[in-house]
Amino acid sequence: MIAAWKARARAIKIEVYTLYLARRDPRVPWYAKALMACVVAYALSPIDLIPDFIPVVGYLDDLVLIPLGVMAVRRMVPAVVLDECRVRAREGIAVRTPVSWTAAVIIVAIWLAVVAIFGRWLLRESN
Repeated sequence: MIAAWKARARAIKIEVYTLYLARRDPRVPWYAKALMACVVAYALSPIDLIPDFIPVVGYLDDLVLIPLGVMAVRRMVPAVVLDECRVRAREGIAVRTPVSWTAAVIIVAIWLAVVAIFGRWLLRESN
């Protein structure tokens, strides 16, 4: 069972990298590129919106949100583009693992905003 999960995780990793490569193709519609940018940035971010150390819920984004985003984008992108980019992705993953530091900064900013709002609310409630 663990081997099956590892295979599924590798397949999702390849699909995300495929979308990363497809984002520059002129045959991909703009709305697909917009959604693709969100999915890829979140998937490649070294920081999750829901931290993995939170039991059950921590892995919910990785197990549900990313595959749903990948499926939605795949329906918008021409099959020819996906096939070409999938071949390049398999070759590229063997060389290095991509990381999106821009997405990490955005997610950290979201968490800081949530903490600031919560802190302000606590201060207001304690007075």
